[in-house]
Amino acid sequence: MATTPLYIGFDLSTQQLKALVVNSDLRLEYFAKFDFDADSHGFPIKKGVLTNEAEHEVFAPVAMWLQALDNVLAQLKGQGLDFTRVNGISGAGQQHGSVYWGHDADQLLGNLDSSKSLEEQLSGAFSNPYSPNWQDSSTQKECDEFDAYLGSRENLAKVTGSKAHHRFTGPQILRFQKKLPDVYQRTGRISLVSSFLASLFLGRVAPMDISDVCGMNLWNINKGCYDEDLLKLCAGKFGVDDLRRKLGDVPEDGGAHLGMIDRYYIERYGFRPDCTIIPSTGDNPATILALPLRPSDAMVSLGTSTTFLMSTPSYKTDPATHFFNHPTTPGLYMFMLCYKNGGLAREHVRDAIDEKLDGDKPDGPWTNFDKVTLSTPPMGQKSESDDMKMGLFFPRPEIVPNLHAGQWRFTYNPQTGQLKETTEGWDQPFDEARAIVESQMLSLRLRSQGLTTSPEPGMPAQPRRVYLVGGGSKNKAIAKIAGEILGGSDGVYKLEIGDNACALGAAYKAVWSLERKPGQTFEDLIGQRWREEDFVEKIAEGYQPEVFEKYGKAVEGFEKMELQVLKEEAGKPTV
Repeated sequence: MATTPLYIGFDLSTQQLKALVVNSDLRLEYFAKFDFDADSHGFPIKKGVLTNEAEHEVFAPVAMWLQALDNVLAQLKGQGLDFTRVNGISGAGQQHGSVYWGHDADQLLGNLDSSKSLEEQLSGAFSNPYSPNWQDSSTQKECDEFDAYLGSRENLAKVTGSKAHHRFTGPQILRFQKKLPDVYQRTGRISLVSSFLASLFLGRVAPMDISDVCGMNLWNINKGCYDEDLLKLCAGKFGVDDLRRKLGDVPEDGGAHLGMIDRYYIERYGFRPDCTIIPSTGDNPATILALPLRPSDAMVSLGTSTTFLMSTPSYKTDPATHFFNHPTTPGLYMFMLCYKNGGLAREHVRDAIDEKLDGDKPDGPWTNFDKVTLSTPPMGQKSESDDMKMGLFFPRPEIVPNLHAGQWRFTYNPQTGQLKETTEGWDQPFDEARAIVESQMLSLRLRSQGLTTSPEPGMPAQPRRVYLVGGGSKNKAIAKIAGEILGGSDGVYKLEIGDNACALGAAYKAVWSLERKPGQTFEDLIGQRWREEDFVEKIAEGYQPEVFEKYGKAVEGFEKMELQVLKEEAGKPTV
């Protein structure tokens, strides 16, 4: 009979709660999930949320998450999980969501009756029964206040890692205390979704995680504490001391032992009394823990949108980017870029090419796009004397850079620096196949340059590896161009972790926390046990000196192009 320790990683996302159980060797042993739309009862939700269109509010009923946890634990019990084998629990939560507890939260959490469900006993534990979701966009006025309060967006990003965003918890709290002051006054503690999840297991309100706290616009990353000025703005007439009590302390160690599991779970499910609760982190930090991502490794998620994640020792902020404390490793930061335009933009070009070719797709929907892309030379230059072709292709309003939907095409001469907006010389839509992939990758290189180091002597700074995830990772043409532009001294890899990256990263975090030796990093311990062959496949070459240098010149033109378009389009609506 198996007796090796087990660890549970939870993922509380917008539409599902998942639980993934691994052993000390990181092998999956159990899995359960609860889909909010399909499995919940009593909540009139759609895609996991409720909406108030009039005020651009998007929020979720917190009691639904209690129902989900009851169900997922019951599923694991029904699958035969021996809870006495579970050494530790951690989790991942949708970032930026906030949960508002009443003043009696700790008393209610610590006195649960194991014969009753969480939903029965804790539905009344919240001053506000709803949690603002990351899709909420009701806080534009508050974002403007945050951006201006320290003098500029740049200053706010320098202090907190990001400029103000609708979804960030600080602007959400500011709006909450102004709109519902009586409810705010009845609020004893404020949790993030991640720390809410940890609180349920701990039997008292858990502290926030050192990485997830950076998604609030309140945490001073350089000082390692809440920023006094921003707390003052956010707290308003209720005062800084009151807000600081509501937020609680934040342990510096991402693997801190918060305490043992509450008696409720021992009696109801048979957990061992010394099962340890580890800080739960945000979904994006958890994603980079789903593999032992080393400093300067890059992960590119190629879905409908595009997300770029990197572990880096450099802290070089910009209003267009995000920095967070690394969820496990002091001295490292998590760098993140989020783009609205990704797969959808590529599909528009793909469909235009198919239409031009009378819809003939002999080997799948991307056959023609790939063929055209690979037969087009880098930057559309048939000879070195030709101008480079580059453009921006945004079927949706974009946030990086902040532009309305549109398309812009340019030519650029890297010798003279001349940039010209024109469709002259463009063979549309065929030249756009390579140009759209180049556009997306050049934006990533532009914004991540300076965060990487040289992998070996004589080699320019670049990622050691580039990992591609999501639907676009299956496309060999995209992978080839990613390697040519971003580099990657070890190459470009497809990472197959399915839809369970967040839960997996949370489970690995628990393994590391409880089995590490003194001073042993997450990357070291998990790296020794992680089986690359189970998850990773090399799909393209990375660094190629000549083409990497060519794209380095293209980056200069690409930056000029963005700035010119931003200047010309200033004042036009972005939504």
